[in-house]
Amino acid sequence: MTTILICDDRRPVREGLTRVMAAVPGVIHIDSVTHGEELQIRYAREPADMVLIGTQRAVSDGVETARKLIAVNPRANVIVFGAPDDASTIATAIASGARGYLRWEASHEPVIAALATTLANISVPTPRRPSTSGVELTKRELQVLHGMSQGKRNGEIGRELYLAEDTVKTHARRLFSKLGVRDRAQAVAQGFRCGLLT
Repeated sequence: MTTILICDDRRPVREGLTRVMAAVPGVIHIDSVTHGEELQIRYAREPADMVLIGTQRAVSDGVETARKLIAVNPRANVIVFGAPDDASTIATAIASGARGYLRWEASHEPVIAALATTLANISVPTPRRPSTSGVELTKRELQVLHGMSQGKRNGEIGRELYLAEDTVKTHARRLFSKLGVRDRAQAVAQGFRCGLLT
């Protein structure tokens, strides 16, 4: 039987996640809090099997809250969720020990999948480690990755590097392949894990 604790100060988000997760077999209790300090207190009193922490706009200290919670409770199953283009924030949270991330989008299927996967003690889809012992990116690939970590779009990165947007996309595809990831958020998270980003 599973208990879940949600942290986000947007009532519609909390209620939406609660409705989705209440339909998952095995979930017996879902609670929610509106800010990080309240989360710390609630979790200390009643540890939940999984914690969802919002990082976009609403919970300004979401990443720091995740870090503190994991520091005190290394076995805590924490998942952060944010905007699809919130790569930097998501990557920082993962580097701090979160088990994974969710893009807060219209579809609820990824939420349900993340719940089932995490409770089975398997991280939700996060960047896979490269098959080789080290990752070697070209100077351009590193520059593109750095731009991604700052939340910049391909066009913005291209303008800064005096590259066509299609060229930036080519570099992005190559670095995705080298890092063993599928998208920008995963690339940034893996960049932090591999020490390519600080």
